[in-house]
Amino acid sequence: MRTQVSTSNRLILVRLNPKDDVLASIRAAVREQGIRNGIIISGVGSLNRYRVHVVNKPVLPTEDVFFEGEGPFDILTVTGMILDGRVHAHITFSNTERAMGGHLEEGCTVLTFAVIVIADTPDAEINGWDRVGSL
Repeated sequence: MRTQVSTSNRLILVRLNPKDDVLASIRAAVREQGIRNGIIISGVGSLNRYRVHVVNKPVLPTEDVFFEGEGPFDILTVTGMILDGRVHAHITFSNTERAMGGHLEEGCTVLTFAVIVIADTPDAEINGWDRVGSL
C-alpha cells in the first residue's frame, strides 16, 4: 500500500452535449486544461450508447472483456484518475431494469447532457498507480 497527500488548486467542470463521446471529451478537457495529474470526482447525465470493459477472472493475469449496447441510461457516476495526462476512468449507469458499469471506453455517447468534475492535483506523483505491481 502507498498513500500520498496532495492539494487541489482548481476544479474543472466539463459539460457534454448530446452525441458527445464521454471518454474523448474527458481526454480533450485534460489536454485543454493542461492537467497532468488529477482525480475525476463526479459525473452525472445520461447515455444512449455504452461501451466498457471489465476484468474476466479473479486471479492474475486478467484479460479485458468488452461489452456494449444501446438504449436510454442514466449515468450514476464517473470516477477515476488522470495519471501523467492519461485518463483512467470508470462509469456506472442504469435503466429501469439494471445497473452496469466498468472501465470507460470510447463509444459511451451522451443522450441529454453530462457533467464531469475533475480535481487538478498538480503536486501528486501518481503515475503508474493503475498498473499491477508498479509500486
